[in-house]
Amino acid sequence: MEDIIILQEEEGQKKSLDEKILSSNSTQDTGSFMDRINSLFQGFLKIKTKEKLVFYRLMATMLNAGMSIIKWISVIEKQEKNPRFKNILSDMLLWLKQWKNLSECMDEYPWAFSQAEIWVIRSWEKTWKLNEVMLSLADQVEKVASVSGKLKSALLYPAMIMLVVFGVVFIMMTVVVPRLLDIFEDKSSLPASTNALIFLSNVFVNYWYVMITIVVFVYFWITYWRKTPNWKYNYDKFLLHIPVLWTVVQKVVLSKFSRVFSGLMLSGVSIVESLKIVADAVWNEVYRQRILLLLEDVRQWMKMWESLEWDKLFPDIMVQMIQVWEKSAKLDSTIIKVADFYDEQVDNMATTINKLLEPFIIVFLAVVVGFIAIAIMQPIMNLADTVANS
Repeated sequence: MEDIIILQEEEGQKKSLDEKILSSNSTQDTGSFMDRINSLFQGFLKIKTKEKLVFYRLMATMLNAGMSIIKWISVIEKQEKNPRFKNILSDMLLWLKQWKNLSECMDEYPWAFSQAEIWVIRSWEKTWKLNEVMLSLADQVEKVASVSGKLKSALLYPAMIMLVVFGVVFIMMTVVVPRLLDIFEDKSSLPASTNALIFLSNVFVNYWYVMITIVVFVYFWITYWRKTPNWKYNYDKFLLHIPVLWTVVQKVVLSKFSRVFSGLMLSGVSIVESLKIVADAVWNEVYRQRILLLLEDVRQWMKMWESLEWDKLFPDIMVQMIQVWEKSAKLDSTIIKVADFYDEQVDNMATTINKLLEPFIIVFLAVVVGFIAIAIMQPIMNLADTVANS
């Protein structure tokens, strides 16, 4: 009799959940024009790393205080300011009330939570030490995002500077230079530098549409190329052949590999499953293919260090640390130290790249501005000499 009552209650809860989802969908369909605009804009919002860090850390704090999962997600959902993340938390509350696990709820949103995060929580849910894993998971997510952010900042800074330089040169060539060169009536006797400047200015003024066409063509060509099966592999392979940059890319990938792999192993995930998740976690396709080959070797009972030995993608220090781990099974004192080591290396290299690029950019700007100044001032000085001699 009690079983029948429980089943009736579960069916009633499921029915109420379905009715709530249907009502929310119908509200979306029949909502006002502004509601539809808001939902459209919410689709472009991303779940930031900072928001997930707050989610994990508050989760650990509230679990230590004895709160239930449903209670603290309800608290976090009320104070969340990102509309899209707020909707996710609201949906998670509905699923949790249907006796779903937290990892199952997060698995419904693969674009918001990585497989590494989901698997860590799934493993630790079985041990009832979710508060401990939340803190370690927050640290892991924060450090992985920090390493990726350092690489992006090292590449974004020079890109923005070059964009500004191109904008300044474009304005000078189309507006400033033509007006200054109008003072010279006889352009046949101008110096070579001034003639070169006139030629460049005419290209910018008269053939600007050709330049825009080339930019549009390159954009669509890259878009088409990105749809080909091997574009990611070829692009990542190209990055690994650029001097200096390939070292930074390698260290970022190895840092992410070490940290995610160690976090999964410490959470009780098997080596095979951990390698499968790590292969998708590293954003470089060349390393992804190599890790999948490593996965097949592990399935054939080969040691990891034996598979990675003599491989240029994995340096000797990495292989030796993995060998120490496989012999001693002390993952917390080996692989994590490798991740910390590469984090420090990436930080130092990003700082070094920025310091080296600053004088290079200054010299480049000096050359561009100096060429324009000489090309304009040289005929003026020649004209002044002619007037003085006459």
